[in-house]
Amino acid sequence: MRNFRDFLSKFEGLLAAARKKAGSHPGTSATRTTRLRELTGFGANPGKLRMFAYAPEALPHEAPLVIALHGCTQTAAEYDQGTGWSSLADNLGFAVVYPQQQPANNPKNCFSWFLPADIARGHGEALSIREMVEHAIATFGIDRRKVFVTGLSAGGAMASVMLATYPEVFAGGAIVAGLPYGCASNIQQAFEAMFTENGHAAQALGDRVRAASGHRGPWPKISVWHGTCDAIVNPCNGESLIRQWTNVHGLSEIPARQESVEGHTRRVWTDANGEALIEAFSISGMAHGVPLATTKDGCGSAGAFFLDAGISSTHHIARFWRLHESLAVAPRAAPPVPASVRIPTKAGSVVVVAAPAEDVHGSARGSHAEGQEHQNRYPVDPNAVIAAAFKAAGLPVPEIPAAAPGTHSAVAPGPIIAAALKAAGLT
Repeated sequence: MRNFRDFLSKFEGLLAAARKKAGSHPGTSATRTTRLRELTGFGANPGKLRMFAYAPEALPHEAPLVIALHGCTQTAAEYDQGTGWSSLADNLGFAVVYPQQQPANNPKNCFSWFLPADIARGHGEALSIREMVEHAIATFGIDRRKVFVTGLSAGGAMASVMLATYPEVFAGGAIVAGLPYGCASNIQQAFEAMFTENGHAAQALGDRVRAASGHRGPWPKISVWHGTCDAIVNPCNGESLIRQWTNVHGLSEIPARQESVEGHTRRVWTDANGEALIEAFSISGMAHGVPLATTKDGCGSAGAFFLDAGISSTHHIARFWRLHESLAVAPRAAPPVPASVRIPTKAGSVVVVAAPAEDVHGSARGSHAEGQEHQNRYPVDPNAVIAAAFKAAGLPVPEIPAAAPGTHSAVAPGPIIAAALKAAGLT
């Protein structure tokens, strides 16, 4: 087994090589052109993280919220520019929060996804991010049923932490080139998990998630993304993530279906009603990073760890979470914001005071008229309306492919008829 210094040297060399190949350095142009605004006073912040956010000027009432976690050597601004989450927020009407690590916590700016003090419910960095979620819900009038988390590499591993420690908070998660929860408890084990082949048993992986919160369901839906040529986080970790969450959901390790999407393999696991609960993308020939399709949809910006692979993970993840359906629902009055919210910890409770809405790129909540104007800015997706109707009726939701960027959605009769036949027991 390699020792710590060997692992560290390999890690630093791979990071430097990836940035040199992309011609970028940490904290470059993304910092100067950021669309994000820093928010403070979001809680006790035991993990000593920073909070950045973006919200469209006319954010609909009870909009969704995405928590986006950067990778090592990155900042919140660089991650936003690379992934394009704030641009998609403009199009679909949701808010984004970007927790940011500080060098005082980790010299490579990695989230501490492997330290027991930071990955336990009610403690450290995990609690800091949970406090950011609550602050964003109060500030932007978020629908707490529509909170999601995603991240790359160390940020992906930290997304695993949040999904395990606070599963009742998140409707879904997306882990890009990340690792399963509980696979390391110190930095040596973290490097071993990243660089070496491992074959953790599904039951043990699932038990780690179940033990993290005491929650017993329902569980978040999970999207897993990994490049087949990732030298920084071994692709076996993507398979471990699948085993972890299929076990938690009580699903077979064998997918319900496998398909090719834009030249890459997608596997899907569904519930008894045919609704997709877990998906996994294997990006052929891709190294360590976020898959993009900048020449097709202009979402995100290629660079170090943001790789143009001909498929936009940002767009696909948003559709898997059904964020596009928010535009098909008329805005409702925001619920009254409580004076304070208690977030339970192992030592008692932390009181998070719900501050009044802040002016983040315009009014955080806006008037009903402003929300309606935002809704009318984009055409209603008829497939989203039909899917929402199926879901409301308790029927299998049609698996309707996303429309090409920049085009209007046309009704897709095939998946709708298939779902109707299935609901009638004819298939």
